[in-house]
Amino acid sequence: MATKIRLQRHGKKGKPFYYIVVADARAPRDGRFIERLGSYNPNTNPATIDINFDKTLDWVNNGAQPTDTCRAILSYKGVLYKKHLQGGLKKGALTEEQVESKFQTWLDQKEGKITGKKESLTTAKQDARKAALAAEAKKKEERAAAIAAKNTPPAEEAEVAEEETEAPVAEAETEAPAADTEADASAEAESAE
Repeated sequence: MATKIRLQRHGKKGKPFYYIVVADARAPRDGRFIERLGSYNPNTNPATIDINFDKTLDWVNNGAQPTDTCRAILSYKGVLYKKHLQGGLKKGALTEEQVESKFQTWLDQKEGKITGKKESLTTAKQDARKAALAAEAKKKEERAAAIAAKNTPPAEEAEVAEEETEAPVAEAETEAPAADTEADASAEAESAE
């Protein structure tokens, strides 16, 4: 029986979620399977892959053929690299300690890349948020300036209004000194008599 490692689709329309399964090559895509190895969720960024490493490695070593997408997933998780290193161990080119040290360094590098990607995504998200807030603040200031310009009277009307308010004040000031001079003149006239 030819076995394949492939994806079994689940989830609603537009939001796929996949199980990674070992199935007979003749079985339908979402039909019978021999064993479930893990899951793959492409909706997150980066994609979430949960896989049973040891079971998957056993199936690959026993001859199960992964589909193209599953091959990429297994390569991403290091299953195919571990199989490659074990092939070198069987041929006598590597020792068990070398295999483990090489695989561990590869895992550390991979983790560094993944965390770097996650950090860059979060910083990009924060930068986009700051830019959006700055643009919103600028637009708010422009709206406030437009409203202020709309509510203030035009310059000619403002000058006319200022002249009208100054004229009564000036008339009152000129009337008051005139009244004082008349009172002074009448007081002088009385003192002269």
